[in-house]
Amino acid sequence: MASTDLRAEFLALSAALTGFSVFRLEGTGQTDAYLTTIGDIVGEATVDALVSVHRGLVDATGGDEAELQRGLRRELLSDAKLGPVARNLVKLWYVGTWYELPAAWRDTFGPSLRDRTFVVSPEAYTEGLLWPAVGANPAGAKPFGYGMWAKPPRIDTV
Repeated sequence: MASTDLRAEFLALSAALTGFSVFRLEGTGQTDAYLTTIGDIVGEATVDALVSVHRGLVDATGGDEAELQRGLRRELLSDAKLGPVARNLVKLWYVGTWYELPAAWRDTFGPSLRDRTFVVSPEAYTEGLLWPAVGANPAGAKPFGYGMWAKPPRIDTV
């Protein structure tokens, strides 16, 4: 398990990138799995660089959320090395899948044996941020709510 400070900084970075609160991210139960996954694939130095850029932007923007988001786009998401990793982190939180980094990234910064497309865990898919973002539950994985069986099916017409 990662140090408490790194874990907290990883969660803060993830919240800024995904638009979900640290509380909600923690509720997925995937923080340690995602932090371990990204560290195993791109290395601790790259993870440290990600959180360092975020920390610097938070300090520089003084709590101005709009300025923080502009800084993230400018200094993190547009960076040749960190950008693809940060975008993969967003996808990881939303769908529970690590996507293989682009060939150009691997050619420039080096390949990793673990860098392939894979679902981190069965829970990662069902806890993905995609589901609350669209207001749905993963099919066959989570119930619709207490007593839902007592109501007739809703038929939407488009």
